[in-house]
Amino acid sequence: MGLDKESFKRMFPNLVKEMSSNKDKLPVNSVRTDNDAAESRVSEGRFVNYVPDVIDFLRRCDTLGQTEEIVAYMEKRGEIDKRYARSLRKQLKEKGVRSFGSKKEQDYYLRHGDH
Repeated sequence: MGLDKESFKRMFPNLVKEMSSNKDKLPVNSVRTDNDAAESRVSEGRFVNYVPDVIDFLRRCDTLGQTEEIVAYMEKRGEIDKRYARSLRKQLKEKGVRSFGSKKEQDYYLRHGDH
């Protein structure tokens, strides 16, 4: 189904209005395949009130077994949905553990946070 912009605006005026406003936008900070981009996301003081996501936990893993355990656990708890879990497993299988970024060592947040 191909729609031009004007047809889309006429059919979905409220959606267009919502999409073009800056209100209620949420950052997407999930799958990161570029290590440099993932690291540049972190800045001084960034960890204040920071809640790690599944990618943060996967970056602490050393083996595929560990990553599968994390994905299964978060999927079981409902912290990630089945579709996202499948995409994580696929990325792990095709690109490996480090495809989510460099390994986060112990005390990562203390060493890289705002002191």
